[in-house]
Amino acid sequence: MLSGLLSAELSATCNALGYSSGSTYYTDPYVKETITDLIRYLRRDDEDHTIRRHLGSAKILQTDLLPILIHHSEKEDLFDVLLRLLVNLTNPALLIYQEQLPTERTASHHFLQLVAQLQGYKEAFTDQQLWEILAKKLADLLQIEYHERDEDQSRTMERILILARNVLQVPTDADENRPDNDASIHDQVLWALHQGGMVDLFLYIASTDHEQQYYMHILEIVSLMLREQNPATLASAALQRSQQEKERDEKELLEIRRREIKEKQAKVKLYTGSRHSRFGGTFIIKNFKSISDRDLIYHKPPTKGVTFSVGNEKERSKVPKNKQALTHHTSERRSAFSVRLFLKEFCVEFLNGAYNPLMYKVRENLVRAVGQPNDETYYFWAMKFFMEFNRLYKFQVKLISETMHQQIFHFVQTQMENWLENMIVDKKKIPLWSRRIHQALKAYQELLLTLQAMDRSPDQSVRESARVIKSNIFYQSEYRELIIYLFNVFTETKFTRSYLKDLVETAHIFLKMLEHFCSRHQNLIVQGKAKKRNQKKKKKSTPKTSAATTQNLEAIWDQVGPELSAVLQGQAEIPSDLTPFDAASDLTMDQQKVEAMKRIQLELKQGNFEQAVGLLRASREIWPENDSFGHTNMAPDEEFLAMREIFMTDIGLPAESAIENGNNEEESEDEEEDPRDIVVPEQTFKFMDFVGRFASPRVLAPVCLLLEHFEKNSHHTNHCAVKILHRVAWDCKMPALLFQASLFRTFQRIFQSSVPEHKELVKFAVFIMRKFTEMAKKNKKIFMEILFWKSKKEEEELENGYGNVKSKSHSAKNVWQEEQEDELRRLAAEYERDTLEPDAVAWIMKNMIDQTRSRKAVIKKLKELYLVVGNIKPKPVSNTVEFSEEEIAELRSLFEQYKNAQVL
Repeated sequence: MLSGLLSAELSATCNALGYSSGSTYYTDPYVKETITDLIRYLRRDDEDHTIRRHLGSAKILQTDLLPILIHHSEKEDLFDVLLRLLVNLTNPALLIYQEQLPTERTASHHFLQLVAQLQGYKEAFTDQQLWEILAKKLADLLQIEYHERDEDQSRTMERILILARNVLQVPTDADENRPDNDASIHDQVLWALHQGGMVDLFLYIASTDHEQQYYMHILEIVSLMLREQNPATLASAALQRSQQEKERDEKELLEIRRREIKEKQAKVKLYTGSRHSRFGGTFIIKNFKSISDRDLIYHKPPTKGVTFSVGNEKERSKVPKNKQALTHHTSERRSAFSVRLFLKEFCVEFLNGAYNPLMYKVRENLVRAVGQPNDETYYFWAMKFFMEFNRLYKFQVKLISETMHQQIFHFVQTQMENWLENMIVDKKKIPLWSRRIHQALKAYQELLLTLQAMDRSPDQSVRESARVIKSNIFYQSEYRELIIYLFNVFTETKFTRSYLKDLVETAHIFLKMLEHFCSRHQNLIVQGKAKKRNQKKKKKSTPKTSAATTQNLEAIWDQVGPELSAVLQGQAEIPSDLTPFDAASDLTMDQQKVEAMKRIQLELKQGNFEQAVGLLRASREIWPENDSFGHTNMAPDEEFLAMREIFMTDIGLPAESAIENGNNEEESEDEEEDPRDIVVPEQTFKFMDFVGRFASPRVLAPVCLLLEHFEKNSHHTNHCAVKILHRVAWDCKMPALLFQASLFRTFQRIFQSSVPEHKELVKFAVFIMRKFTEMAKKNKKIFMEILFWKSKKEEEELENGYGNVKSKSHSAKNVWQEEQEDELRRLAAEYERDTLEPDAVAWIMKNMIDQTRSRKAVIKKLKELYLVVGNIKPKPVSNTVEFSEEEIAELRSLFEQYKNAQVL
């Protein structure tokens, strides 16, 4: 009853907007109040979004709101209220449901209904006249100086941009089925935006420094405009098709034709034979018992009996929802020719005038956590798209210089690591984190491809810049091991197949770059993993030199003087980020000046000469008066004398050190580690050792999983996957790691393929199968080993025999072999039967072949084997120390000497 009343009230409200006479729309005198009521209704909507769905079903936006906007846009008050309602109605359905797809049946139906209504709204926004009006409004507001605009005008500008964003964000209708080179609804909206002048305004806002507050809106709009486009297709778009494009289209047509012929032949073989079968009755399969003791009765033609299996007609068990592979559908199509041309021109202008300043400001906001949580995705998308477009169109590094340096590699990696951690913490949003990680991986892949393009540049400075970036990336272990880390965390339930494709291609590019870099630098020095120094903890105390006399200070200065002189002459790196002045401190300027002097003296006495020189120079900039820390442009010898004067002066300790020294008894183990205690060793990099890190089931299993779909993969994807497997099998000499049943099943289908692009796969499959047959002659158990993925140790056992491989780990000596356990059981039984000695463990250790076992290890193994024999407790350690005769005589003489002494 309430729903009916609400529907009637909404219908009456919608009828109060006005009416159309065909060419003109006549509004009601109270149309502004009516639109305000609709906004109020939407604000009070229920969880099922009844009012929003009713307005969508009534098509109020198509029949009333947009005609009002076109015919009555000159009324400012009406335009503002109408714009608010349009923005509200076109909000994305996923945003209305708090970015979580509904799982309940009714809620899911309502969600799909809202999406269908939004698709109808999008079709209505293909009107060019509508965007011309919005563009005129936006242009008028942009002509006002940014510091002269009031809050309402800025809000109107933002609402126009949000409306464009909402319209472009509507997903493509699956029933549209537009082929490539045809104008879809999305293409028609883009063309209307272009003809209406909105695209030019987007470029202007992105290129001016005064409209930085709208940069994030522009970046999101641009990403939605180009979401279905391929950068390579746009970069090659021209007024006439190139010969390469013609060959590519012809190749695609031939491939489609080949698939059709193959499917048709399969159907013919399935339903027709070489001749009519005269055997159409019921048959008995010999030596195959049914439920009873009789032979199985078969009711199908004999031609199908060859592939007969009891489980053919069984229903497969449904995979649980939490164990299903994650899927994500991305739509990519070739738009109409005119749309592609104007989008190409837009990309060129965006790169030349807006890319670098816009990306700089957006990254700055992301680092400062200013904006929405999903903004990083648009940033990474823009990186990937425009850097690829620049690389394929007319490669110019200066156009993408803002996103081509080492800090960007660090930013991408930290974001991926944060999202991987969120995937563990917030498991309900695993698909969301997975999509963001995938986008970041695409950006990382494009960074590597741009580095390769810089290596091929004819400009020497560009090649040198690429070399510097690569040397920094390859030098630090965090960057080198990112790809391996991503392979280790990959699971089908958390990442999509397209993510795995990009991961394998990125790994191939990275290995290829690293191999080329190592070939040009024979002795490449890189950082290893950070380690902590093995230092004994020392109690904090006042430095020994604080109570030293002048003579002692002179002697100490003679020792430290040469080291300090070397630092001043530039033989060490002096830090430049030290701040001796604290603006938030309670101390005055003069007091902080004295504290800075004390800190310099303390660093000198502790041997931290780089820190002392850095503090001296920083203090000189803050307190230049009276030359307390020396004058500007001091020579090294003058600084040396100033340091000596500070070292010899008795000025005490800084306040922080005095507090720390007074609280020694309150120190605990939870104390923060000194960064100087962390050591990052350097080592000579060996490329083959790094490739050996890929010889792991955590890496090989995903690569083989991608290779299972070799028919659907591109030739480049198959090449990348096979190249990684080839590095493990051939370069690392570990072909046994690929002896796996699932990979062999893939090889069966590869051998049956007649596609010329699969010749490389066939060649590699033949190599692996030959290695397998050679090893099968020596090891008959290898046929069972193919059911499991193998580690390096198990691979060596397959080649050298089980038990013949000695472990290289430090704990290998503690491992008990089967023969040693049998020996322990035999000795325990023999002790119980024949021996009367009280200490069973000592007797067993005496009679063991391996005399290197400790008593504790023997007792532990006896307990593991449930062998309780005699006394198996560890020997009690006596704390009594016996004195020798010489010590007793010395003790007596000391007693006689001091027995009459007074105790103070």
